[in-house]
Amino acid sequence: MAKILLKVENLVVNYGAIRALKGISFEVAKGEIITLIGANGAGKSTTLHAISNVIKKTSGSVIFDGKEISSAAPDSIVASGLVQVPEGRRIFANLSVRDNLEMGAYSRRSVTAAEKQAIRKDMEKVFEIFPRLKERIRQVGGTLSGGEQQMLAMGRSLMASPRLLLLDEPSMGLAPILVDEIFSVIKGINETGTTVLLVEQNAYKALELASRAYILETGEIVKSGLTSDLMKDEAVKAAYLGG
Repeated sequence: MAKILLKVENLVVNYGAIRALKGISFEVAKGEIITLIGANGAGKSTTLHAISNVIKKTSGSVIFDGKEISSAAPDSIVASGLVQVPEGRRIFANLSVRDNLEMGAYSRRSVTAAEKQAIRKDMEKVFEIFPRLKERIRQVGGTLSGGEQQMLAMGRSLMASPRLLLLDEPSMGLAPILVDEIFSVIKGINETGTTVLLVEQNAYKALELASRAYILETGEIVKSGLTSDLMKDEAVKAAYLGG
């Protein structure tokens, strides 16, 4: 069995009197693509934010690569190799494509020549994955199309050299042809060795891409298993796959 890279245990998050996550537990093995699916408000994005420690947990633990990171600062979590691509892209709209990508490497800041060379090589890899970003390297991020901004957000995350990539609704607002392109890129990123935890409302595409899935409803995991099995499950089909 592959090594467990991420382990979430009894994670609880409260927003005031509202319990957004009700003690969820799950694991992600090295090399997997795992997806969390569920309706709006189910707790999918909250889960990612709690893992990245950008929101406060009420209780529970998050273990990444064998180390407890529940109390770690978000920037140190990024530096450890766990990187989130937020919903809505959140690029630096007033900075160029190049500057956005360089900001992604902030956690790797170093004066050593070797590290600078590694960052340059990683930027070239990003351009191989997203040729359009190289074409627009001097363009201001806010003037890019929605699809290009999603590419930039993903490229920026890759500049942090992630071992585990948390993707929050990468297909949101994109035309179908771009959705296919983004999902193809996610598959390619995984095939080069990066583990992926995907939150996605397009349940069919997510289940088609991932090997395993967890289904969230009102802050609880109500079902989990191989995606091939879940896509045949009548309740899953009725709730998330349109029949």
